[in-house]
Amino acid sequence: MIAIIDYGVGNLFSLKSSFAAIGAETVVTGDPAVIQRADKLVLPGVGAFGDAAERLRRGGLDKLICEEAEGGKPLLGICLGMQLLFDYSLEYGRHDGLGLIPGSVRPIADYIPAGYKIPHIGWNALWFPAGKPASPLFRFIKEGDCVYFVHSFCGAECEDSVIAASEYGGLLTAAVARDNVYGVQFHPEKSGDVGLNILRAFCGS
Repeated sequence: MIAIIDYGVGNLFSLKSSFAAIGAETVVTGDPAVIQRADKLVLPGVGAFGDAAERLRRGGLDKLICEEAEGGKPLLGICLGMQLLFDYSLEYGRHDGLGLIPGSVRPIADYIPAGYKIPHIGWNALWFPAGKPASPLFRFIKEGDCVYFVHSFCGAECEDSVIAASEYGGLLTAAVARDNVYGVQFHPEKSGDVGLNILRAFCGS
């Protein structure tokens, strides 16, 4: 069973529907006992990093998520949920993250040419780092497949963990991984068959 963590931020039921479409059993929950019993965890999120991090801390879910991930349980962060995996964010001040992926979260304006629209909204291809084998998260898709993004901030200082990038005037971090912890900046639940295949791969991780 996969626990989709409910901490008051995220596109929970669209995500649950996507897992249902591939036959995966999920529960939307903020109950620590249910999260501990789950086989895998998904951390969704939309909105501001600072508010989301505070919501996790308020319920003690930040420590629980770290304990479960550090114990080897597969964890997938989506969009803001991916950003929360990093050490800290510079979105409207400096805010601590979960520290499960080394790196930071910074404005995409730092990495793209002036004149590009922010937020970055739309379909973009995934490019895999040269010289690295493709991540197991992408075993059912191919390089160049497109996924759907909506974001103004991105993962930075995380080169060793990057498993995919996307091009929007410059290369932006699209996905990261460290052992059993995965993060995707895009929305697999809004990315058609490609997104479903990424969720399917996570279910088998």
